[in-house]
Amino acid sequence: MTIRTAENIYETLVDGIVAGRMAPGEPLVEQALAEQFGVSRTPVREALHRLEQANLAVRGARRAFVVRRMAPEDLAELFEAAGEVESALAALSAHRMTEIERRTLVAIVDEGHACDDPAAYGQINTRFHDAIKAGARNTILAGTLDELNLRTSAWRAANFVEDRRRLSTSRAEHRAIADAILAQDAEATRRLMRSHVASSYMVLVDLLARRLP
Repeated sequence: MTIRTAENIYETLVDGIVAGRMAPGEPLVEQALAEQFGVSRTPVREALHRLEQANLAVRGARRAFVVRRMAPEDLAELFEAAGEVESALAALSAHRMTEIERRTLVAIVDEGHACDDPAAYGQINTRFHDAIKAGARNTILAGTLDELNLRTSAWRAANFVEDRRRLSTSRAEHRAIADAILAQDAEATRRLMRSHVASSYMVLVDLLARRLP
């Protein structure tokens, strides 16, 4: 129960930070949040530690948590690293996915093309990337990507909520990546995945620029 409560608090705080409802530097006070959510401080503390791991909160004065100020250059290195690791996984998937896995990937892409709801598409997007990661069959690279995704996934999900145009471009990019995997073209898959992650970053650059005073 505590784990689920912490997860709910974490997701609520992530939504507030990424959507801009919680300003950079805003304090995240354990007691105040516990009262807000009607829980003890234990799940709040766990949620705050997860925010810190996700690069959305930092410790300020007296080691108290505050919302992290995220500038484009802060995200640039993260997304570059994620793009390099995920493109390597995608290239491996082009050779290692089974036929069933390839067809499942195409079905996910088709599902995404039929979805116009940003939140639902975000879940489809996660399944698409997870399918490619699994198809690569490299646990070391997959683990590295998981660590990077912990710090970038909230921002990548914001793409579809903050800019509805991203739904269309993401669908097209997914289709191209899937086609390259079906063709077992590892280098094309690598290039397309790297470009796909970079496109997500560029949407966030615009998002953060609009929030600057």
